[in-house]
Amino acid sequence: MFNRRDFIKGLGLSSLGWFGFQSSSLAKEVLDAPYSDELRLFNPIRIKGKITSNGKGIPNVGVSDGRVISKSNSNGEFELISGSDREFVFVILPSGYTIEKQANGSASFFQKIDTRYAEQNFNFELKPLRNSDGNHHFLLLSDTQIQNEYEANQLLTVSIPDVQKTIQNINDPNIFGIGCGDLVFDRLELFKEYNQGIAATGIPFFQVIGNHDMNFGVRSDEGTAKTFKGHFGPTYYSWNRGEVHYVVLDDVFYLGVGTKYIGYIPEEQLAWLEQDLALVEKGKTVVVSLHIPTYTGAVQRYPDRDTLGGTVSNREHLYRLLEGYNAHILSGHTHFNDNMIMGQVYEHCHGTVCGAWWSGPICYDGTPNGYAIYEARGSELKWTYKGTGLGLDEQFRVYGKSYHPDFPEYHTVNCWNYDPNWEISWYENGIKVGAPQKIMAVDPWSIELHAGPNLPARREWVEPQLNDHMFFFKPNSIDNLVVEAKDRFGNVYSKKV
Repeated sequence: MFNRRDFIKGLGLSSLGWFGFQSSSLAKEVLDAPYSDELRLFNPIRIKGKITSNGKGIPNVGVSDGRVISKSNSNGEFELISGSDREFVFVILPSGYTIEKQANGSASFFQKIDTRYAEQNFNFELKPLRNSDGNHHFLLLSDTQIQNEYEANQLLTVSIPDVQKTIQNINDPNIFGIGCGDLVFDRLELFKEYNQGIAATGIPFFQVIGNHDMNFGVRSDEGTAKTFKGHFGPTYYSWNRGEVHYVVLDDVFYLGVGTKYIGYIPEEQLAWLEQDLALVEKGKTVVVSLHIPTYTGAVQRYPDRDTLGGTVSNREHLYRLLEGYNAHILSGHTHFNDNMIMGQVYEHCHGTVCGAWWSGPICYDGTPNGYAIYEARGSELKWTYKGTGLGLDEQFRVYGKSYHPDFPEYHTVNCWNYDPNWEISWYENGIKVGAPQKIMAVDPWSIELHAGPNLPARREWVEPQLNDHMFFFKPNSIDNLVVEAKDRFGNVYSKKV
């Protein structure tokens, strides 16, 4: 008698293709076996289908159930052995085709598996783009995190109109969005309002699950994404746009007690990603979006804090999978802006749409409430941060002498999207004097808005946080005093103090 556990163990080796399995008599025995009470724990499901465009099959397109990846043949046909523990079949969208939208505005790239049937067919019809997607844009919105009617209204009447205006100004038919987790703040019924906002942007959004988007109170991590999946589909998947390969991962791992979680990527996802990246040529640009950052500067800024919920504990294994690629990791979660460069991996930890939880105009590191704009030209990626209600030229803030209580003798600059390739200088009467000194510090406006047990009024637990993008200088004269910042792409921003 065939041992079901041996089959499950074999199927768990994600690098095992369906080809050898489907042709064996053993597979027929499994697929034809009666569904006894024991077998209901796991039933194999044969998935077949076709990828087409204008009625013609598309070859070499990846299709996955989140465990196994199969590629379509020369006729666009695919087949894989899935199981009753899988929920979706999704296409790894190739470049050159439209990103379809669901009614809620989020991307449509998946179909639901009906676990009652041992053999099922799924067909995907793709529409070719009118314009090449070799150059394209995307917006990243992290931590919209609405918890009540007021915050939902702020999202819909303040943030989303700003996003709409940005989309209009960019005027790119190939633009899409990424919602980088904590779409709501534990109130899962507010996905309705979140979806209303996303649909109003008019562009397709790919969604990332955050710790505040989960069904807590279940017995293990596997049950936490039920509501999220009902709206948005799988919690990890990938697609292509132009020369860039995009991946979404679920790195919020629930510990089964209260609302406790850690940043962790389960083996199932890593094994799937290993297969996914095997289809991507080395040297290409790979963009990975997840909610909890793999690493941030806060580890050094607050060395005594527990980082299990703020970074990904097994991040080194993700980094190894990304070796050989031009890799960017996009994250949120922290409500501060932090850029970390670790070998070949550049991690962008973004400021948030909600700022410091809808308590005012800035995050607690002084970064404006807002979102990121990315542009891909071929394999080259460029980015900037857009403050809600602010122009794209607003990339830093200058405070005069005596404004910062910890550095009263200095002028202060907060350049929130800084990385080591930025250049910051100050000029007096048109002459460059020098570069301000970077010092780990808090933002003085955040002190004013957030410090103390009674501030801010809406979220009294918010406090100013140290960051690594504060700069200090002592000018010789304040007459015609100008601060200038040049980003890594050569864009120059200046302010007269």
